[in-house]
Amino acid sequence: MFIIDEFLSLSPITQIICAVFVFSFIIQAYYYLRYYTGIWSLSSKINKGNHPYCKKKPPVSVIICAKNEADNLEKFLPSVLEQDYPEFEVIVVNDGSTDESSDLLEKLQKRYPNLYHTFLPMDAKYMSRKKMCLTVGIKAARFEHLLLIDADCQPASKYWIANMVQNFNDKTDIVLGYGAHAFKNGFVNSMICYDIMFIAMQYMGFAIKGKPYMGVGRNLAYKKSLFFKNKGFASHLNLVSGDDDLFIQEVANRHNTSVEFSERSISLSNREMNFRDFRLQKERHLSTSSRYTSSSKMRIGGEVLTRGLFYATFATLLVLFLSCQHFIFAGITAGLFLVRFTIQAVVINKTCKNLQEKMYILSIPLFDIFLPLLTLYIMSFGKIGVKEDSMWR
Repeated sequence: MFIIDEFLSLSPITQIICAVFVFSFIIQAYYYLRYYTGIWSLSSKINKGNHPYCKKKPPVSVIICAKNEADNLEKFLPSVLEQDYPEFEVIVVNDGSTDESSDLLEKLQKRYPNLYHTFLPMDAKYMSRKKMCLTVGIKAARFEHLLLIDADCQPASKYWIANMVQNFNDKTDIVLGYGAHAFKNGFVNSMICYDIMFIAMQYMGFAIKGKPYMGVGRNLAYKKSLFFKNKGFASHLNLVSGDDDLFIQEVANRHNTSVEFSERSISLSNREMNFRDFRLQKERHLSTSSRYTSSSKMRIGGEVLTRGLFYATFATLLVLFLSCQHFIFAGITAGLFLVRFTIQAVVINKTCKNLQEKMYILSIPLFDIFLPLLTLYIMSFGKIGVKEDSMWR
C-alpha cells in the first residue's frame, strides 16, 4: 500500500515513463522466452529423440559463387569436395574473376570428378551478379536438393552435407543452416561474431516457432523445384541483395521450413573483416529491409523498438529516482534491469553453446545498445544498396 501511495504521488510524466519501462520489460521478456529460446528448445527436443530426421540420402548439388576467390577456393573447396556423402556434385560459378580462379578450378577438376565449374562473363550487365551466378548454378544443377555455401567458408565437418540434408522430407523444402564467423581476438571481431549469433538466434528462433523470414546464403538448402516455382529471384532482380532473405520471405512457411544448427552442420567464414567491412556487410543486409513483409517488420522492429525504450526509460528513471531520493523505486528499476539481463544472458549463452560460439556476459549490454544504433545510422545515412562490388557477398 505504501508503494502504491508513493507511486501515485509521482508526477504524471514520471508515471508514464514507469509504465513505458514496465511495458518494454514485459515485451522484451516475451521475445527472449518465446522466440529466442527456439534453438534451445529444439536442441532439447533433438537430444530427447523427439525430432524426426529423414534416413534417405538424396543426391545433392552444392553451389558456390566465386569472384576473385582463388586463395579461398584453394584452401576451402577441397573440404566441400571431400564430404562423406554418397552422391553429390559441386558447382562453382566463376563471376568474371580476374585472378587465377579459372586455372585453379581446371586443376582441381582433374582431381575431383564431382567438381563442375561455369562462369558469368565479366561484361554481362546485371543489377545483382550474385543472383545471376546463383541462377546459372541452379540451372546447371543435376539434382533436386540444392545446398549453398560461400567460397570463403569451410564446412565444420565432413558430414556437413549429411547433416543439412537429413532435414528434408516430403513436406520440407527449405533448411536454414548456421554460418558462423571465425573468432579472433579483438573488439570488432567479437562484435561481428555476436551480431551473427544474435541474428541466427532471431531468424532460427522465429522459424522454429513457425514464422520463418530469412536465411543466410553461406549455409542454406532448398529444392530446385521450389526455386523455379517461385521464378527464382524475379521479383527482386532490381536489388543487389535479397538472394537469401527475400527469397526465403517469398517461399518459406511454417510447414516447409526446417532448421539445422548441429556442430557438424555449421559453415565457418574465415574472411578477415575490419569495422568498415562489417559496416558494408550490414548495409547489404539492410538494403532489403523495406521489402520485408509487414508481419516480419513488426516482429523484428517490435523487439528493437522496445529494447531502445527499455534502455532509455531505465536511464531516465534511475536518474529521476536517485535525484529525488526515491531509493525504493530506484531499487525496483535496477531490479527489473537485472532480471532482463539475467534472462538475456542465460538465453544468449545457452544459444552460444548450441551454436559452438564463445560466451558473452559483460559485453552483452554494450553490443545490445551499440548494434541497433549502428543500424539506425546506416538506415539514416548509409548508402544502402548502391554498389555491387562492396556488397557482393
